[in-house]
Amino acid sequence: MTPQKAPTTREQLSSPLTLHYVGVGVLGLIVLFLAVRLVLDWSATTSGSKDALINRQIELKTLEVQTAPLRGIDQRVLDSRNQIQSFYAERIPANYSSIAVQVGDLAVRSGVHISGMQYTQGATAGNLTEISLDARIGGEYQQIMRFVNGLERSHTFFVIRAMAFTGQQGGMVNLRLRLSTWLRPSDVPSGLPPTPTEPQATTLPASQEGE
Repeated sequence: MTPQKAPTTREQLSSPLTLHYVGVGVLGLIVLFLAVRLVLDWSATTSGSKDALINRQIELKTLEVQTAPLRGIDQRVLDSRNQIQSFYAERIPANYSSIAVQVGDLAVRSGVHISGMQYTQGATAGNLTEISLDARIGGEYQQIMRFVNGLERSHTFFVIRAMAFTGQQGGMVNLRLRLSTWLRPSDVPSGLPPTPTEPQATTLPASQEGE
């Protein structure tokens, strides 16, 4: 019996079994490569999605901050209109004659005497026209202070523009007073002279003391 010859290395490498092992190894490497690539792609996609989500959240927060002052603006506009209407109804004189009534009532309560009351018409701004009052007030110092405080606290809207003491005699003090209030243009009487554009000083020259 003739002994069987051992296969050479070349024959072993070219055998079907060896080629099968090589093919399996190559396929394994390909699968491993694809798996790694898939993981990397998935990681990149997930990271990009998170970045996009964060950017969207930042944009949304920015829009919320920018639009915050506009929230409820309709209600605020309505409230402002109601406040303006309430101010007109409660603080603006109903008509021209009510100004004299208010000032006269304050004079009676404080005990002062008013003389030389003059009315002038100022500029119209918006829905109101300024009415200026220029008068001489006589009385004791405490009475005059009560009258001035009454004007400042009056429910009718008065603004003191200028005042100056013009003399004192026998405990009586004379005060020159100019103040403003406002009327609706339709309530302003015709024929009022215009208010002088030159503002009066809050003190009078010494030559006018004792008038």
